[in-house]
Amino acid sequence: MSLERLGVGIYRTASAADTEHFGELVAPCLEDGDVLILTGGLGVGKTHFTKGVSRALGDEHMVTSPTFALMAVHDQGRIPLFHFDLYRLEHAYELEDTGIFDVLGYEGACLLEWGEQFQDELTDEYLSVTLKRDEDNSNVRTIALEAHGERATELSDLIDRAVQDELA
Repeated sequence: MSLERLGVGIYRTASAADTEHFGELVAPCLEDGDVLILTGGLGVGKTHFTKGVSRALGDEHMVTSPTFALMAVHDQGRIPLFHFDLYRLEHAYELEDTGIFDVLGYEGACLLEWGEQFQDELTDEYLSVTLKRDEDNSNVRTIALEAHGERATELSDLIDRAVQDELA
């Protein structure tokens, strides 16, 4: 495993498995109502991150990007995980049809791929998780956390401590 802490809220992984492991470190920090907006280009590791979160929550079902279904529910773990992929949506009014407002900020944790395009319509309280591929090595990812709101700040701090504990 190759996980590095580059600074507060900034991490580097060296493989898809490492990105999943980072998600495993995030999972114990999550509570009902947490919202994470996953940002990054196609194939950067948003779904690998989600796989790690789901597995560490205790749900062993296969995680794939719900690009065409828009939402996948992984509810066999400690808390439900609602995994949304908003890539195909073009307008904010289309959010109503996804079921997102039925669970967002209330039950379980919501991980929203491509949610940044609608963040103003979704919630003020969220943790932005931005994944970027290294230009020199396509296996390497930088993951940056940016908290929006009190709970998101607490969550970011918990994740940072979990990573530090892992690396100690």
